[in-house]
Order: sequence, then structure tokens, then C-alpha cells
Amino acid sequence: QVQLVESGGGLVQAGGSLRLSCAASGSIFSINVMGWYRQAPGKQRELVARISSGGSTNYADSVKGRFTISRDNTKNTVYLQMNSLKPEDTAVYYCNLQIGSTVNAWGKGTLVTVSS
Repeated sequence: QVQLVESGGGLVQAGGSLRLSCAASGSIFSINVMGWYRQAPGKQRELVARISSGGSTNYADSVKGRFTISRDNTKNTVYLQMNSLKPEDTAVYYCNLQIGSTVNAWGKGTLVTVSS
């Protein structure tokens, strides 16, 4: 099994920054994709950003240029640096780890609230 523990959420004013972290433990293979998704009230969960174990990244259009995803493979940890935050970024942010088609694990989520 895989366990994911997120940290770093909180309340921030518009224009501010936050850094989310997600530490993975358990049966983790070296080749995987880690990412961040978010779900705002009344909306579906959506991809924010993801990064492969080789470092390839992709981002939602809404966060390009503001958010940066990175990972430390030695610590099995993925980060999301969020800058220039907007009220519409308010959501519960979930960490995700995928290993091929066999593993699709989720963290419990961390709340990010951006005040205007």
C-alpha cells in the first residue's frame, strides 16, 4: 500500500504564496507520477500539476506561470510552490501518486484558502 501525507495548506491573502508538500511511503516503485489535484466547493476535482519520476511536468492552464511542481526522489516527496494566489485557487488540494495502471493513491487533502 501507498500512504500520502500532505502539508502546507492554510489561509493567505490574494497575491501571496504557499508551498505544499506531500510525502509518500509504502510500496513505491522508482517509476511513478506524482501530482496535485484540487477540488473547490461544488466543483469536480481537477488536475493542477503533475511530475514524472524523470522530471517531466504538466500544468493546468489556470496555474501556468504561477505554480511550480517539483519532487525529491530521495525523499519520495513532491512539492507545489504556489505564487500569485487568487481567490479562485481556493480549494482542497490532494496529492496523487500513480504507478502504471496498478496504483492510484490519494492523500486526505489540505485546504488552501485565498482571501480577496
